[in-house]
Amino acid sequence: MVFMNKLHLFSIDRGKAGISSMEQKEKILIVDDTVDTVELLTKRLRADGYDTDAAYDGEEALEKVKKYAPDLIILDVMMPKIDGYEVCRRLSRFANRRHFRILMLTAKNEIQDKVRGLDTGADSYLAKPFDYKELKAMVKSLLSRKEAAKQETQNEKRAALDHMVDEVSHEVRNPLVTIGGFARRVRQSMQEDDPNCKYLDIILQNVESLEKMVLQLIALKDTTLSEAQPTDINKVIKEAVDRYRQEINKNTIQMTTQFAENLPLIPAVRENLVTAVANIIENSIEAMQDCRHKELQVSTRLVDGQVFVEITDSGRGIPRETIKNIFDPFYTSKTRGPGLGLTFALKTIQHHKGTITARSKVGEGASFILRLPLKGVKQPAAG
Repeated sequence: MVFMNKLHLFSIDRGKAGISSMEQKEKILIVDDTVDTVELLTKRLRADGYDTDAAYDGEEALEKVKKYAPDLIILDVMMPKIDGYEVCRRLSRFANRRHFRILMLTAKNEIQDKVRGLDTGADSYLAKPFDYKELKAMVKSLLSRKEAAKQETQNEKRAALDHMVDEVSHEVRNPLVTIGGFARRVRQSMQEDDPNCKYLDIILQNVESLEKMVLQLIALKDTTLSEAQPTDINKVIKEAVDRYRQEINKNTIQMTTQFAENLPLIPAVRENLVTAVANIIENSIEAMQDCRHKELQVSTRLVDGQVFVEITDSGRGIPRETIKNIFDPFYTSKTRGPGLGLTFALKTIQHHKGTITARSKVGEGASFILRLPLKGVKQPAAG
């Protein structure tokens, strides 16, 4: 579609915390005052699929870490201005220190030098001259450890979210039912020309938003409790669209569907997957509220053993600086109401061992691509 050209692209992958650019390479900052060493490592690491940047002294390294946000720093000890030990000490005070690993390089091979490097905050140590195969193995190991730590942090966040769900459900749901029930009863007893009606309507509108939030919280926690069954993704999409058919017609949205025929079944918790897709469709409808041109396109296709679902709208779009937050609990760009729909969608797709990619450009719409694996489902025999 024309309005989706040159869009900002972000994705959330299964088992990873946060949002990263699609097919993002892991970033390595090489810090060494020897140009030949920097050029050699740059060439070899890029050939191995890493993204690299370089700094030639300690001061430049500290600035590059802030701007480049590396996953790993290969740090030489002997440098002008600030040596590697001091750079390491200062890096240990960075707020994002846990987001990168440090591999120190030095011509010294004494035990006390290794201990000093580790004491200042390095994660590992390699003496010069080194064999690139050894350095490559250490780089891979350090990045794996970083990813494991990131996953542990993500698991802690999920546990905290589940605890919050329990607290909110218990503390908010019962009084909310009481408030909503009495407010509706009072509203029904009032004459339509009563000037207080508008205030009751506002109360009821906000009660409905909170009731929806509580239901979403409970659904969010329950995404992993059901067992997956062989599922036709096209039927899932149709059911999700039907939930908002009235809103689509009401807002005069041009709806286009393009479903691949004879798609293999996928392992899915049907109701959760329908709700996840419906939440994305709801988000698209809300994004087009004030737009003159309203178009919603939903398609499915099979690519490399995965079922792709793409939902594209011609709405207001999502700014580059906020797109990374759209899947966070309670984040919202709406004029009212909490933002849990996309969080539910993310958690559901992750539970199905899949991924979500969000693309957007302000003023040109947004697109969500769901990738769902086929593994685990016995396909029906042909004919």
